[in-house]
Amino acid sequence: MTLNENIIGRHYDTVAFQFELERLEKHCPVEYAITCRYLERYIPRDAVVADVGAGVGHYAAFLAKMGCTVHLIDVSIRLLDAARRRLETLGFGHMVKGITQASATNLQCLDAGSCDAILMLGPLYHLREAYERQQAVKEAHRVLKSKGILFAAGINRLAYLRDLFHENPKAVVGRRMFHESYLRDGKLDPHHAPPLGYAHLTTVAEFRELFTEYFEELALVGTESFTTAWQATFNELSTEERETWLDLVEHTGRTPEGLGQSDHFLFIGIKR
Repeated sequence: MTLNENIIGRHYDTVAFQFELERLEKHCPVEYAITCRYLERYIPRDAVVADVGAGVGHYAAFLAKMGCTVHLIDVSIRLLDAARRRLETLGFGHMVKGITQASATNLQCLDAGSCDAILMLGPLYHLREAYERQQAVKEAHRVLKSKGILFAAGINRLAYLRDLFHENPKAVVGRRMFHESYLRDGKLDPHHAPPLGYAHLTTVAEFRELFTEYFEELALVGTESFTTAWQATFNELSTEERETWLDLVEHTGRTPEGLGQSDHFLFIGIKR
């Protein structure tokens, strides 16, 4: 891996590890639930799936429960170990085809045309340069079978500004020059966004354009829609209430308004 990829791996091994352990369940349950709805809709139950940027294995476990076999791939050794333990604890250890420390930009651990689906639900927003993101998309295309499915996530460029306004609004004056460049290129760093570290945040148009050459778009979704800032409320609801709200989130998440309010964009595409 490159120096920058190793830096991101160490970031998740140390600073961000604990937050990542609980992020989807405690802080972002709507993002998780909506993503799972689309996974269940588009990925066959016997699929071979590469989970690139597997994190602590939430989505890999969901797919294994569906009957899929999974490759766990991440730049963080500690996250990979946590993902492995999660699947083994749930009784899905036998559904793991491989565990590899690697970047989305270099998936030589996977043969061409070997996967039915590939998840990139984290790597693209840690690849700061356009050519790196393009290489990751090209690698996804290479390892997918004909008509294979890509799930890819990006973070809304406005999310950083919203959080800064909420958490440290007085810092804005000292960041004028930084914000001029940020609005152009979406690049963040540990000084300006300590929890995220080195990152790239995107726009709807830029994110959609990233996939045009290699994938036909099936859906572009704002996973949180109007719930973005209050997702934890979801955990307080009954099952019926949750499903009813998720119906509304899903309905609005594909509108321009829902995309604009979301923290995460989810691209679902089929290999050209």
